[in-house]
Amino acid sequence: MNGLVELDELIATLDPVLDGEEYVFITQADARCGERQELQPIATFAEREGLTLVVPKRNADGAGLQYDGSFQRIILRVHSSLHAVGLTAAVTSALARCGMSANVIAAFYHDHIFVPTSRGQEALQVLEGLANEKSENKSNS
Repeated sequence: MNGLVELDELIATLDPVLDGEEYVFITQADARCGERQELQPIATFAEREGLTLVVPKRNADGAGLQYDGSFQRIILRVHSSLHAVGLTAAVTSALARCGMSANVIAAFYHDHIFVPTSRGQEALQVLEGLANEKSENKSNS
């Protein structure tokens, strides 16, 4: 059940996949964790200002909710340890070099990177390139 910790191995085996769904981040000032299940959130976070939910865009639209932009999710299928150091920095730095925002949620098994919908395919290619480069460097050493 333990995930990988060593950074070079994590990057070389990122195995990113682009989720076909479009997501939005919404906030509900009066909601509590476990509420708003009709929106089918894939993530929730209780903040002082309210409950943040990551929901399929179609569900937010159907409920008439406001949001600021839409995102695609890239799942890093490598099983990273919650104690791994540097993976988030490596991934977000690679995307930042392309001028791309990245909202990261680390779950128990995998990291989930939310990138602007219009740049989802580009982000996937950047992360695949990062993994391929690290994999080639490991095999050449």
